[in-house]
Amino acid sequence: MAQTRSVDESFLALPLSALADAALTRAVDLGCEHADLRVERIRTQSIRLRDARLESSGDGEDLGLAVRVVHEGTWGFAAGVVLTAAEAVRLAEEAVAVAGVSAAMNTDRVELAHEPTYADGEWVSAYEVDPFAVPDAEKTGLLVELSEQLLAADGVEHVETSVLQVKEQKFYADTSGTRTRQQRVRLHPEFTASTVDRATGTFESMRTLAPPVGRGWEYLTAGTGWNWRGELAQLPELLREKVKAPSVDAGRYDLVVDPSNLWLTIHESIGHATELDRALGYEAAYAGTSFATVDKLGTLQYGSPLMNVTGDRTVPHGLSSVGWDDEGVAGQQWDLIRDGVLVGYQVDRNMARLRGLERSNGCAFADSAAHVPVQRMANVSLQPAPDGPSTEEIIGGVERGVYVVGDNSWSIDMQRYNFQFTGQRFYKIEGGKLAGQLRDVAYQATTTDFWGSMSVVGGPQTYVLGGAFNCGKAQPGQVAAVSHGCPSALFENTAILNTKQEGGR
Repeated sequence: MAQTRSVDESFLALPLSALADAALTRAVDLGCEHADLRVERIRTQSIRLRDARLESSGDGEDLGLAVRVVHEGTWGFAAGVVLTAAEAVRLAEEAVAVAGVSAAMNTDRVELAHEPTYADGEWVSAYEVDPFAVPDAEKTGLLVELSEQLLAADGVEHVETSVLQVKEQKFYADTSGTRTRQQRVRLHPEFTASTVDRATGTFESMRTLAPPVGRGWEYLTAGTGWNWRGELAQLPELLREKVKAPSVDAGRYDLVVDPSNLWLTIHESIGHATELDRALGYEAAYAGTSFATVDKLGTLQYGSPLMNVTGDRTVPHGLSSVGWDDEGVAGQQWDLIRDGVLVGYQVDRNMARLRGLERSNGCAFADSAAHVPVQRMANVSLQPAPDGPSTEEIIGGVERGVYVVGDNSWSIDMQRYNFQFTGQRFYKIEGGKLAGQLRDVAYQATTTDFWGSMSVVGGPQTYVLGGAFNCGKAQPGQVAAVSHGCPSALFENTAILNTKQEGGR
């Protein structure tokens, strides 16, 4: 994709090169085998409405610098907020001191996999309209208009509306000679309608399926990537149907999963499970390790032969797409699962060297200058079948089943193996046709059984790039945005639970 934008001049006007020169020169003088500096500015805005009235609006900005070193085989890290050469030198000295204290606890010497040098790199994510350049009144006015459309529909009692926008700017420099500048913009709009059935007192809500994206304000205005007005027009009737839907009969069904739900199953059962630090046991304190251990690489039958999953840091509009990661590694795409077999992991430079890999695949990220980079998830996506069927055609081949649309709650064990997911809407399938909505539905499986039961994969026309802003990892905790693309797919003989019965109600 051709570069059409540049990093904002207000960020480039910061003393980036002077900070890098000061910190890295001092780190080399102190005997570091490696050192890098990051300067980051992250701007956020959150707008929330209730019943078409502005409830809150908040702006935030985080600006700082960080120095990370490898000194005598041990990591050291320090961060600050004063953007002066003297502070950069002080942080380099502090990082070396931290490495000295940490050396007594270090059992594995830090060595980084090789990466080519990028002496003057610049990358900007794919967006058209900078949301921070749009007047607040204009943004709020559009959200009010769309909220009023939804609120005016019969049966809709309340409407919650929100949009979160982020602009992330980053300068990276290291002792190998890499210096890069990049800028990412992302947007997460959401509309939720609520209703009450007066006859039964049943309360239900339903929200839009539109995913968060690496786009600008055009996502809400230009018909780019989503038909907002069309979805909002359909939502009230879908909600009214959901309120009156019967409770599901628990049992085993063929399950057709829409991309709006399947992305989250991918995130939890594949994305986290194929992070190499989890598979090696390094990430065990926060949400566990992984059943997909390294002794199974190349042999584990993760799923059916139809299953092909990639890690990707380059896909346009992906929430985890970058020019370079926080270790100066260029964005790449690679295989995680090929023909159903585990063939790869997500790695950073140190984890790559631990496993004898020639190169990292660019999965280091810190959510601010205040935090040290950790191994984070790429855009992990299930590939469509090149000539695969439409969602309607998949449903048409099911005699008795359930179709799930939209994500909701989820639960998975610490090794990413036993799980349970719910959704926004569930439909009964009878004789290849949708036969109305169902309530109180969850599907349950183990990771390998679930993916092993995948018997049909939809075509490119069903593929959607979903995702989330709030993937958590590490201690102290960090949050990252990540996308997961997938088509519709059919999973045979899946256990369907009745959540009301399971809850003893």
